Amino acid sequence: MNAPYYYVPRYSIWPILTATAVFLLLIGIINSIHGNIHLGTGAAFLGITLLLTVTFGWFRSVIIESHQGLYSPMTDRSFRWGMVIFIVSEVMLFATFFGALFYARVVSVPFLGGISEGYFTNLLLWPDFQPTWPLFINPDPTIFPGQQSVIGPVGIPMLNTLLLLTSAVTLTWAHWALKFNQREFVVCGLMLTIVLGLTFLGCQVYEYVLAHTHDGLTLASGIYGTTFFMLTGFHGAHVTVGTIMLICILVRILRGHFSSTNHFGFEACAWYWHFVDVVWLFLFIFVYWI
Repeated sequence: MNAPYYYVPRYSIWPILTATAVFLLLIGIINSIHGNIHLGTGAAFLGITLLLTVTFGWFRSVIIESHQGLYSPMTDRSFRWGMVIFIVSEVMLFATFFGALFYARVVSVPFLGGISEGYFTNLLLWPDFQPTWPLFINPDPTIFPGQQSVIGPVGIPMLNTLLLLTSAVTLTWAHWALKFNQREFVVCGLMLTIVLGLTFLGCQVYEYVLAHTHDGLTLASGIYGTTFFMLTGFHGAHVTVGTIMLICILVRILRGHFSSTNHFGFEACAWYWHFVDVVWLFLFIFVYWI
């Protein structure tokens, strides 16, 4: 009895280039945060450029291998498990940031206010401290500038929630259309999903501008500003990546790729997009609403 066939690719330069790109991007971000704008911008630009190049080249190699019939059902299962593990790692990433938010709100703030085990802590360290979320009073506003107001759920956040929920519906429509080999509806569904994703990103950029100019909200605005921008910013980065992936899938659909029974590339992007939608629901509830 022959063993199941499993394709093993040849040695590739893409993994080491990916690691180099991520390293440059992190160096750029860290230097930009610490005020080294020229070095930070240059390193981040190189990192993003290299990362986009690697993404294009690596995906191109996988697509060529797939069209050559090199992948077996066992290879397909490995792709699916790989995508599942990747999404689980993304869940852990957001869990750390949500954990920081919950720790600040449930543990640190009450402790400093003398409500929990740290009774009299506020009298010794900060007599005027009020254990409310978000924090508006700072010990020294010249060193720790605080926000003037908070971002509520009504308005742009609610609109963005509607946009992402609608995009989940249009993407599911496109997925079912592909299963029934109705490519014109697949194209329509993907285009609508991409437009909704781009609209979401545009609204988020506009929200950031308003938050900075009208509310005085920045990464330096205490724990509220830090958690707000880290959570929403990382989510926005994921929406950007997901939109790029959907654009690539749309191009492949227009070029006749995929079939009603063999379209894991489409399914992987759909899984990722639905994950992004679910994360946004948690963001909307715990960052904007509660």
